[in-house]
Amino acid sequence: MTENVPIHDLAELTRFIETRYHAHHREQLPPLVDLAEKVETVHFGDKDVPEGLSDLLRRIIGEMEAHMKKEELILFPAIRIGGMPGIENPIAVMRADHDDHVQEVAEIRRLTHDLALPDGACRTWAVLYAGLAEFISDLEEHIRLENDVLFPQFETQGARHV
Repeated sequence: MTENVPIHDLAELTRFIETRYHAHHREQLPPLVDLAEKVETVHFGDKDVPEGLSDLLRRIIGEMEAHMKKEELILFPAIRIGGMPGIENPIAVMRADHDDHVQEVAEIRRLTHDLALPDGACRTWAVLYAGLAEFISDLEEHIRLENDVLFPQFETQGARHV
């Protein structure tokens, strides 16, 4: 990763996550739904078509939006003021959501044969899989920053000043 991630300033890290990952996921997912729907429609019946991908991506949009709003409205503001009693509870909910996102990525990989384009895939199909690869990479780094860098500071030390 080439970005300058503020891992030693947890309040800044929450802002970084919101601007780099939350905003980007909101931009990248809707066009991926459209591309998936087009591939599923145009190539209906093809043995390699990722049937159900557009529905899965729509579901991911809804789940991620709810997840990101909980972080933006509840958890991140609490982190920015140094924590609060019971902060480990919303963190546990966020970790469970992350586990669900990991399962959804596994389902994307299953439906797309691990993002392997079939012979003769059209440009739309190639753009879809490239976009999915970027989304998955971004999501994995997003989850890693929260699970491995941000959350442990509050799970092990309780409320503290940032």
